[in-house]
Amino acid sequence: MVFVWIGIITIVVTAVVWLVLQQRGVLSGIGEHRRLPPEERTVFNLEVGDIVQYMGADWVVEGRLAYNVGDYIWYEYLLQDGERISWLSVDEDDRVEVALLEPTNQLELSGEPPKQLTFADETYRCLESGIADMNRTGTTLHRTAERCRYFDYEGSDNKVLSIEEWDGRIEVTVGQRINPRMLTLLPGTGQRVYGG
Repeated sequence: MVFVWIGIITIVVTAVVWLVLQQRGVLSGIGEHRRLPPEERTVFNLEVGDIVQYMGADWVVEGRLAYNVGDYIWYEYLLQDGERISWLSVDEDDRVEVALLEPTNQLELSGEPPKQLTFADETYRCLESGIADMNRTGTTLHRTAERCRYFDYEGSDNKVLSIEEWDGRIEVTVGQRINPRMLTLLPGTGQRVYGG
């Protein structure tokens, strides 16, 4: 009986010493194999703190909006590079469409947005409009309502314009569709870089 107890105590002490050495990094092995590699980033799973590289700029993801209309969902990520702000819009219908848009206050609007409009010598026609429910992560600037009205416009040469109404506040962004393969997506820290 004494030998059984000595054997049990020896096993327990050995296991405790092994675990302590493993945690301190003295031993390599099982702990390293259990760590999962970071999830590969796509335009559908970007997180706050991730980096989006495009055309020489390193944009930091500061926030994410998920627009829900029934079972259909699309995303917009608030990107910041120094003082510059942009929105990366990601939509998948028959194919993945990605656009980079910048906020503008240069479009004069009164009343309901029209089916066709002209901005910066470009004619845009409304492709889609409606009301979306919102889910958000991180900062989304003035886009804080639970629902928004949206009007999505298309011009020539992949130009796009978006008008959104958030509790009476109008947000206009303008930009261009881009090839998602031109983006380099890097996992970040999980923390915002700009702001609190």
